[in-house]
Amino acid sequence: MCGICGWIDFDRDLGSLDARRQLADMTSTMANRGPDDEGTWIYGPAALGHRRLAIIDVQGGRQPMTLQEDGQPALVLVYTGETYNYRELRQRLVALGHRFDTSSDTEVVLHAHREWSRRDPCTAVSELNGMFAYALWDTAKRELLLVRDRLGIKPLYYYPTKYGVLFGSEPKAILANGLAERVMDADGLRRTLSFVADPHNAVFRGMREVRPGHIVRVTRDGIQQMSYWQLTDSGHTDDVPTTVRRVRELLEDTVQRQLIADVPLGTLLSGGLDSSALTALAARFSDERIRSFAVDFVGHTENFIPGPWHPTPDGPYVQEVAKFLDTNHTDITLSADELMEPDVRAATLHARDLPLTSGNLDSSLYLLFRAIRQHSTVALSGEAADELFGGYRFFHDPSYVQADTFPWIEDSDDIARRSLDPGLVKKLDLPAYLDDQYRTALAEVPALTGPASADPHERRMREVFYLFLTRYLRTLLDRKDRMSMALGLEVRVPYCDHRLVEYVFGTPWAHKTFDGREKSLLRAATADLLPPSVVQRVKSAYPAIQDATYDRMLRTRFTALLNDRNAAVAPLLSVDRSRALLDATDNIRGVEQILTLQDFLTDYNVSLTI
Repeated sequence: MCGICGWIDFDRDLGSLDARRQLADMTSTMANRGPDDEGTWIYGPAALGHRRLAIIDVQGGRQPMTLQEDGQPALVLVYTGETYNYRELRQRLVALGHRFDTSSDTEVVLHAHREWSRRDPCTAVSELNGMFAYALWDTAKRELLLVRDRLGIKPLYYYPTKYGVLFGSEPKAILANGLAERVMDADGLRRTLSFVADPHNAVFRGMREVRPGHIVRVTRDGIQQMSYWQLTDSGHTDDVPTTVRRVRELLEDTVQRQLIADVPLGTLLSGGLDSSALTALAARFSDERIRSFAVDFVGHTENFIPGPWHPTPDGPYVQEVAKFLDTNHTDITLSADELMEPDVRAATLHARDLPLTSGNLDSSLYLLFRAIRQHSTVALSGEAADELFGGYRFFHDPSYVQADTFPWIEDSDDIARRSLDPGLVKKLDLPAYLDDQYRTALAEVPALTGPASADPHERRMREVFYLFLTRYLRTLLDRKDRMSMALGLEVRVPYCDHRLVEYVFGTPWAHKTFDGREKSLLRAATADLLPPSVVQRVKSAYPAIQDATYDRMLRTRFTALLNDRNAAVAPLLSVDRSRALLDATDNIRGVEQILTLQDFLTDYNVSLTI
């Protein structure tokens, strides 16, 4: 895993000293994503930068990587992520006459494009199984391809300019170039406050994301988007026992593929079904005793307060699984003081390049990954299991299912209404914005085939799953990528394997709940691997700190902010509404979001044009 960036300008030669300095500035912003090596390549209108975290072929695999023809570079690649089927692809390419100089998956991607993309680049990308984002420059065609994996596990941003494009793994890489503006307009603020991932646009004006499952082609004639993958209805015909067996087969194959690494590897363990099943499979297929890591808070288990999203504490289940599987386990216990450390909050904000909508979840992830990085360079994590198998309450409560909006929005505080200036709230019109985003997402949902097409409830459930996989999961994947890569830790997400996603997405709702509860298929597919108590455990979300000290610290900061008329966020706020927010006992998340918005505007020197 690495960080990539670059600059294409069809109107100039980027070999000048000034352009080289700007590329160096862009590349250096991602030093944390790639602490092991740095490389740049500049020729004519193209300038590519790379920071490397060495995972596979540690000694080889330096980037930017070129494919030579007649002694000249024909293709130049900067790549981040992992292609898990690179060994199979390599064998096929060798049989077709290709020669390789390294053992890296990066070189396989390069040759795959030379072999299979002569007419359509989608052909080569469709061969890849993995998580990836990369930029490929064709020197003869003078064409740039920006490619992103199917679910958007790896981030990739771009910024169209008058004569070309800037791109990077993170916004900060693009903002390091003087051509990019640090401006947030009304649309950017809407995206910040909406809790819905926009699959195409970033929060900075003019900056965009490469959509998951898409390629962006950049030539002198302009910018073109191409889709190489989308969710479809497969017309599922397998019965429940066959479906359970197939889920197990796919999980076993996926975990085995994702254990490939030339560096230490571990798993994130919460004691829930998702992470415990991954840890069990990793322990079964690993050649070494698997490492596991868990996060908790000081006094959390002893003083635990159950709630609808956290019915049970993780600690006892974590210990049971670690003992049952004989993992080399480490507990990371965090305190309120650690979460509020200025350096930690600054590092977390810098990692996200966004206001921290998840509050202390971001900071706790950062601290967890910092501790893990002392022992491992790669970790497996359970993201997407709930979105894929139906683990959340949203899938099972009719009031959420039938809500004519994103289901999770029904359960969110309207922070804008409770703290922002009334005139701004009216101008933003978040309900209209969310409704437009919702209708756009619904229009993308694939049509059902076979008997399912005549079942309105099946249609609605498929819509709900699509919304979670394309508009909710993205926020979780982005947070996990940013917090981990800020510390040079690669987090892999086996439940995002596109074969598993395609198969389970097309499975009827009745199959997914065949035993009358959440995640029936995953539970049945992995029950033999785990202790009965873990198999039967009710879904419990990622732990949040339950410490009055943390709340008091936030409220003290918020009070100081409201008294600062020169605060960057001040023009957006209603002081009266914000003081009411401060007094509310149920909205510490809102307080924290306003604080991080202030930090974001200040630290990134963002200009507001609302």
